[in-house]
Amino acid sequence: MEANSECLEATQFQSNMDDDVVREVLKTGTDLRQYSRQIEKELKDVENKSIKDYIKESQNIASLHNQIAACDSILERMESMLLNFKTDLGSISSEILNLQRKSVSMSQQLHNRQAVHGQLSQFVDDMAVNENLISGILDVPVMEKEFLTQLEILNHKINFVKEQSFKGTKACDDVKDVVDKLKIKAVTKIRAYLMEQVYKFRKPMTNYQVPQNTLLKYKFFFEFVLSNERNVAQEVCNEYVDTMSKIYFSYFKSYSSRLSKLCYEEAATKDDLMGIEDMGASRGGGLFYKTPLKHKSTVFTIGSRGDVLSAQLEAPIIVPHAAHKIEQRYPFEALFRSEQYALVDNACREYLFLSEFFMVRGLEAQKLFSKILSKTLNLLLKNLETFVQDCYDAIALFLCVHLILRYQLMCHKRAVPALDSYWDTLQALIWPRFEYIFRLNIQSVKDCDPTKFSKEMRPHYITRRYAEFSAALVGISESFPSELVNRLLAELQEEVECFILRMAAVFPQRKEQLIFLINNYDMVLGILMERTRDNSKEAENFREQLNTRSAEYVEEILSPHFGGILHFVKEGEALVEKGQTDELKRLERKALGLVQSFSAGWKRSLAELNREILSSFPSLVTGSTLLQLALTQLVQYYHRFHKLLPPNARSQLTNIHHIMVELKKYKTNF
Repeated sequence: MEANSECLEATQFQSNMDDDVVREVLKTGTDLRQYSRQIEKELKDVENKSIKDYIKESQNIASLHNQIAACDSILERMESMLLNFKTDLGSISSEILNLQRKSVSMSQQLHNRQAVHGQLSQFVDDMAVNENLISGILDVPVMEKEFLTQLEILNHKINFVKEQSFKGTKACDDVKDVVDKLKIKAVTKIRAYLMEQVYKFRKPMTNYQVPQNTLLKYKFFFEFVLSNERNVAQEVCNEYVDTMSKIYFSYFKSYSSRLSKLCYEEAATKDDLMGIEDMGASRGGGLFYKTPLKHKSTVFTIGSRGDVLSAQLEAPIIVPHAAHKIEQRYPFEALFRSEQYALVDNACREYLFLSEFFMVRGLEAQKLFSKILSKTLNLLLKNLETFVQDCYDAIALFLCVHLILRYQLMCHKRAVPALDSYWDTLQALIWPRFEYIFRLNIQSVKDCDPTKFSKEMRPHYITRRYAEFSAALVGISESFPSELVNRLLAELQEEVECFILRMAAVFPQRKEQLIFLINNYDMVLGILMERTRDNSKEAENFREQLNTRSAEYVEEILSPHFGGILHFVKEGEALVEKGQTDELKRLERKALGLVQSFSAGWKRSLAELNREILSSFPSLVTGSTLLQLALTQLVQYYHRFHKLLPPNARSQLTNIHHIMVELKKYKTNF
């Protein structure tokens, strides 16, 4: 190996040398034959040397040959082993694939068995009746939580067995008898308990909200009975309906009877109409009644009666024995409010209880509610009908109508529509009577004979009645407007205005008529603005009437003192407008006379105006307003008079600043 290596190196070296030598030979021109022999000799030497080296290394070469042969044998055996291993690997891969298929199959079988096991286990659990269930239903008292828990389990098993029976499951035959017996036992215990709770309502002085709340805690009992023994559920329901119907009827009958004794003993009659002559007024008595009545609510004024629609709407109900003890009396609408609020409170609670405990909704809930409260509602309707038949208090009826509207809205907010027909019936009882009384009042005003009343320029008591009455109705109906009420108020207003004009015609002088009209219009407007909105139709109409009459009165009151100037101004301005200035010059003498007359007595005239106006009107505000209006009108006429005067007359006219200083003395601070 080593000799061969050296020979290869020599050959490579020689080759390289040859290249150099050849180039050198060609370059120097050396004889190639000689050079070839030399080369052959050198090669022979190298060959001999190589043979010696090979002979020298023969043993190593033989050893190398043996090693190579041994390696070939080893490699051959390895090849055989690898071929056998390859064969074994193929067999193992086949076995792995087979095992994988078996694993997938076993996994699916396991999954199927687990699914079947879960369903079968659940089926067995649902179907089997264990000792805990039996002892819980048979031995545990109804009110304990354990009984309710076992009852829910039993209810589930009953439904499950029923469902499986329809499918023809054979296992149902093994447990059906036991389940039925447990169901009968549970229904028996529940029936006894529910009946016991219902009977508790019948005890005197019982707060029936307590047993109702107790029943709601165990409402599943009724659900169980209803699902499994409908006749028992119906029996319990009927017993409850019969019991509560009697309780409510007895309570409201007693309560209504005791409330009625708290009403004012003296009620309005057909003689208490707006246009009926008030004999007491001519004697300086009250403005509304023939005689002062201590315990009688007013017929035409509302006062604090309107509180039943606001502060007292949801106030605690009246306790009859407490009110009787302190001898307190109430108007009808206050008693009506207390009675209806008690009904709303009880009826709403009852309706919600029925819906939750007996599991009824809509029409079914309405029917069940009606069975319980129909007698009570009829009683209250009859009581109202009795009152309405003889009632002449329109404000009381109108307050009752608006109480009904508010309580109906309250019921709707509590999701209780069951009383809607009752509210409608109440209104149907009240509205015709209200309209009848209203028209009686209108007719009474229409039939009034103005000559029967004393000739006083102060506000008439019939006008005051109208103002109070109209303000009361307008104020009440602001939240719930009524077309009927608006129409009736318009008719009444028309008749009252006609009455005021008829009364004014009784006075012979126009000034007295105007004072009477202004006093009445001002009084009506003041009351309407105090009790209602400023922009109500009634207030606008009387404000217009008052302004018209006030302007006319100012002209009328100025005429006795400054009538000459007023007439001169009107006449002169008319001539100027027509362009007849020559005619105006002819009035110069008359103008001078007016100037002298005015200058001589204008201060005295102002004092007389002040005294006359303020004494003619009971309201200082009205009198002062009219006085200021008259003085303003006078100043305007004075300016216009000044413009119409010739120059020589103007110089004699009192300076306007002196007049303004004097007028400030009559300016009021209110």
